[in-house]
Amino acid sequence: MIILLSAPFLTMMSSETRLQKHGERLAIIHDFLIQMGGAEKVVEVMAEAYPDAPIYTSATRGNNLPAPFASERVVNSWMQSIPGLEKWHKKLFFLYPFAFRSLKISSETDLLWISSSGFSKWIPRPENANVVCYCHTPPRFFWNPDDYLKNEVANPVLRQLVKKVMPLFRDSDRRQSAKVDLFVANSGFIKKRIKACYDRDSVVIYPPVDVERFQVSERSEDYHLIVSRLVSYKRIDLAVEAFTKEGRNLVVIGDGPDRDRLESMAGSCVTFLGRAPDEVVEEKMAGCRGFVFPGLEDFGITPVEAQACGKPVIAFRGGGALETVVEGRTGVFFDGFDSRLVIDALRQFDQIDWQTSVIRRNAERFSEERFLAETKRLFDLVIEMEGDEAAILQAFNKRATKAA
Repeated sequence: MIILLSAPFLTMMSSETRLQKHGERLAIIHDFLIQMGGAEKVVEVMAEAYPDAPIYTSATRGNNLPAPFASERVVNSWMQSIPGLEKWHKKLFFLYPFAFRSLKISSETDLLWISSSGFSKWIPRPENANVVCYCHTPPRFFWNPDDYLKNEVANPVLRQLVKKVMPLFRDSDRRQSAKVDLFVANSGFIKKRIKACYDRDSVVIYPPVDVERFQVSERSEDYHLIVSRLVSYKRIDLAVEAFTKEGRNLVVIGDGPDRDRLESMAGSCVTFLGRAPDEVVEEKMAGCRGFVFPGLEDFGITPVEAQACGKPVIAFRGGGALETVVEGRTGVFFDGFDSRLVIDALRQFDQIDWQTSVIRRNAERFSEERFLAETKRLFDLVIEMEGDEAAILQAFNKRATKAA
């Protein structure tokens, strides 16, 4: 039987039929439904594919939630009753293990599908169920505490105090990972992190990107574009500094705690639009000369969306961008966190005759259809091989090699 710790999996109709044929009952698990990012999009796709599957999470907050997250399917923990949780949810990280342990999944559940970049692995495992974890990343707050605490805990004394307890969370996370029958990484970059943190092998299934939402555009107006949450680790400051120095137009869509700092360092050529509706994002994507992706990300959906419009990308050479951007054909890279290197990449960008059709074809490798087909294939293997990790990994990777 199967527990899937993660988001993307299974083809809608045929997968669901297979589930019913074998008698498996699926449950979806996710860390929290408070901020809507790439991980939540994966969960949304999965929830739409399996409308009868309950969704277990620590808490749900926000306006204009996707329909699956605003339904009675969602089962929240006691953290849902904490006032102001949408503001404090990251700082209350020490509560999440207790919250997930309090959730009770039906003993008839055969498949737990847990989407994990935090504490969702702490949920109790039903007897005879298998666990598949779609890992967006091992939790940064205790595997890479320096970066996380710098962004989330301003008080230096409190920061050092919290840092001292992080080894306890790492040890507990490693123990929780032992309940996972199969890890699925959202990129080759995260596959390496899973191995480093948990000493476990994994398969790679890229997240679903709604490339059909975007159309190839031949428009090329005088600006580059960033769409991102404005937090320091995204390194938006590199782009702001580079474009300000060059006097080149940059449009930034998104909001976050780093916005005031970014606006204070920006010249008049940099425009901040804040949060914007989908139609504004699509319009700005269609009109930009190129997309800028300056941080180190696990995967990165927005550069793929930009490529779906036929727009080339300027990206930091690392993380998921190395798997989504083809150097010289769909984008260019810069090699360090220095605005001068961003400027060099921008000048290189200007010298290339970009082919929108080539860029679009690259984006189509990451479609929702591809995601559902790959996850269905893996799911079928998990059922047939009864959670045998080594056999599943071998069979999935063999088929993936043939497909390539």
